[in-house]
Amino acid sequence: MYPSIDKIKTVLLKESYISAEDSQAAEASAHNSNDYIDFLIRAQLLSKPLLGQALAEGYGLPFADFTANPLNKEQVSLIPEKVARTWHLVVARIDDASVVVATDNPEKFTDPARQLSALFPNKEIHLAYTLPEHIQSAIDLYEQPLATRFSKILKESQRVAPEIVDEIVKDAIGFRASDIHFEPRGNEVTVRFRVDGALREAGTIPRDYYDNILNRIKVESGMRIDEHLAAQDGAMQRPFDGHEVDLRVSLVPTVEGEKVVMRVLGAYVQSFTFGDIGLEGKNRELVEQAVTKPFGMILTVGPTGSGKTTTLYSLLKMLNKTDVNITTIEDPVEYKLPGTNQIQVRDATNMTFAKGLRAIVRQDPDIILVGEIRDQETAEISVNAALTGHLLLSTFHANDATTAMPRLVDMGIEPFLLASTLEIIIAQRLVRKICQHCRYSLPVKQAIAESKLPNFNWNQYFNPDDNVYAGKGCNVCSGSGYDGRTALYEIIEISSEMQELMLHNPSNREIELLARKQGSRPMFEDGLEKVRQGFTTISEVTRVVPPPRAEMRPAAPAPPSAPTPAPKHEVKHHE
Repeated sequence: MYPSIDKIKTVLLKESYISAEDSQAAEASAHNSNDYIDFLIRAQLLSKPLLGQALAEGYGLPFADFTANPLNKEQVSLIPEKVARTWHLVVARIDDASVVVATDNPEKFTDPARQLSALFPNKEIHLAYTLPEHIQSAIDLYEQPLATRFSKILKESQRVAPEIVDEIVKDAIGFRASDIHFEPRGNEVTVRFRVDGALREAGTIPRDYYDNILNRIKVESGMRIDEHLAAQDGAMQRPFDGHEVDLRVSLVPTVEGEKVVMRVLGAYVQSFTFGDIGLEGKNRELVEQAVTKPFGMILTVGPTGSGKTTTLYSLLKMLNKTDVNITTIEDPVEYKLPGTNQIQVRDATNMTFAKGLRAIVRQDPDIILVGEIRDQETAEISVNAALTGHLLLSTFHANDATTAMPRLVDMGIEPFLLASTLEIIIAQRLVRKICQHCRYSLPVKQAIAESKLPNFNWNQYFNPDDNVYAGKGCNVCSGSGYDGRTALYEIIEISSEMQELMLHNPSNREIELLARKQGSRPMFEDGLEKVRQGFTTISEVTRVVPPPRAEMRPAAPAPPSAPTPAPKHEVKHHE
């Protein structure tokens, strides 16, 4: 883990990696070390290699940077897994005379030094500093392939079902998967993980063992084990790394058998800083301004799995103070946020969104989060709550921000009520982020040719001699070239001019034209800005969102991309 903010700040200021003003700005928005670092990197005041170099200097050690040369399994296996996990160690370099061992926690190296002397007899042991994410990448490489572990369990274990379920969930969490799929196919059951929005195969289970595994999942999830022809929903918890991981389980019958999908709701997905979710620049200013208002409605729109709830929880995290009462009603409660009152929708007890929301407004709330506006009744109560002194946050299924308002009117909400309550509408999609361990530069012409829109008029957005980034694929990203996700945003502020337009039942095009006139940027253009910054690729943006209509596009070509700022210190790679 990273050291404290005070430690990082002291090191960075001492050698002038950042200014005191930059540090103060980062501290103002930081709850922990990760927030502090994230602010500096997002503001392009610092890079991860420079941070590693600075912290290494602070510890009086060389810096082992594995960015250019990612770790491999053979290198990692030189230290036993238990020792590496306990003390956060990995071999950076080894020769006939010496071994260089890297750690992200040099202050606790006294005890493992004795163990390493036994592991590497007759060699001098030297210590280097590396970043926590490099240590985590090393630890991930100890895992055997899931299929190999299945085979071992099937051969050795008498309790196949619980052990295989344990291994699958453990692997999914290790890969930061959002969903686990069990898919019956002929004589096998394929297990797939959804990682960063894309499915990848994890292993297969012989069909003979699937019934026991299925029954195990049903029992733990509270489903009927004698029902095989109807869809069922349930929930379960599994222990992982000292805490409980919540899993939402869905089962549907297919022609091949019962298919199971588990949605992982573990604590590791709780990244709630604006920097983590890709909210920056003018969009961030609009959101921060909207949440300071004492009442009104903030809507996030997009399809299922576009990160709407995560965005709302980022807002709740900022609003979560001891002097306000925050109450949520959700289906399901995906994140546990201390200091808030969270209600789960339950059909069995007739606790619907509408009935729960009616109860909430009698609980003296300041801020209300409604997991989703699904029907006219919930929409009407939400609008009335926003009209009567509450700040209400909710999600809504719509393709983009401009279609949200007409859809709410079609639901039966009066236009004058929407105009009086809506503050902003946030539309979003998720794209995969380029893996920073194998990122490389390439000509924009090549990136365009590999995208879904090679014949689009890209001259409006890029100059022919621009360069962009992509990922080659490495051990860290499992060869995909991507690691993690970020969001693309389109935000419409409900200004007085927009309120006036809403009263006249406008078309989507009229709303879009006015929003563009007021400075709103379509998700496509927000995505291209993140391409310029090196966060994602043109292929990812074109995969997720279409370009705006011709009348909404820039009138002139974009200016040349700004060069990457020169580092304040030379980054020294430890060989």
